[in-house]
Amino acid sequence: MTQAPTPTEDTVRRLARSLLRDGGKGGGADSAAAPDVRPVAEGDAPATWWVGTRHVLRLAPDREASACRRRELRLRDLVRPHVPVAVPSAVAHGEWAPGLLCTLDTRLPGGTAEEHRVSAVGEADLAGLLTGLREVPVRQAEALGVPRVPPRSLESLRRTAGEAAERLAAADEFDPGRLGRLTAPAAVQLATQPGTAVLVHHALGGGHLVVSAEGRVRGVLGWDAAVVGDPAEDIAGLALAVGAPAAVRAATLAGYGARPCLRGLWLARCDALTLLAEVLTGGSTAPPLLARTRLRRAWEPIMLERVTDLRGGDETS
Repeated sequence: MTQAPTPTEDTVRRLARSLLRDGGKGGGADSAAAPDVRPVAEGDAPATWWVGTRHVLRLAPDREASACRRRELRLRDLVRPHVPVAVPSAVAHGEWAPGLLCTLDTRLPGGTAEEHRVSAVGEADLAGLLTGLREVPVRQAEALGVPRVPPRSLESLRRTAGEAAERLAAADEFDPGRLGRLTAPAAVQLATQPGTAVLVHHALGGGHLVVSAEGRVRGVLGWDAAVVGDPAEDIAGLALAVGAPAAVRAATLAGYGARPCLRGLWLARCDALTLLAEVLTGGSTAPPLLARTRLRRAWEPIMLERVTDLRGGDETS
């Protein structure tokens, strides 16, 4: 595989200027001869850059990512009419290196869910997002190349999380007895039901939720990871991003019942335990503070756990 070149500020500025000219939508400072560019995050080879105040330039690092980004451009157009929040629009796209895609998107105003707390009205925005994703025609999404993925085994996750909980207990980070609520029979009861696959964003982390200072969810980024599969994965993502109670309330407003809500909750809790254990043992480069924050959010108590008995079945989809 050919090594991708390292993007520099000068090359990114030239590329942004060319894309703004080709897109014909620059306007103001962003269409100046030398637009202001800066990396969104620090790194040896930044792949995402701010361009002026109104655009974002993303550079695919390899051909696989390029294929995902091309699919994402079409998927966003399919999703946009179904969801009540903003989805980025592409101003222009091209290649920044041979075979490697770059896209210049509109910048959605607002912060992230890591910066602003989602309000009660924002939870309704999230409910609208989940509802809209369920309404996207699955066949059309798959026709664009969105992959269908099987649901994860909650029993397998339970075992992995149990090992992680023991390591965290040794580091005085977690009480492994709390995981005992997820018994082997409960993992079976929380299995997905046939015919429930929907379009799943699959990356609803705090950094992909655009949130206003007032707590409204104004937009969603990061559609290149989308799959057709288990809707509980997006509930889990929200639990890690905004907390378990808010995630479950949003999912309930979207029409999901106890089974997918509790399944999403336990997916999030198992993932959070595993991540923090990997961080503490050097198996992950995620910031420790972020890993601990996600663990705290996922393990926030919810009323649904106390009032739901799945032994008699569940009407949810």
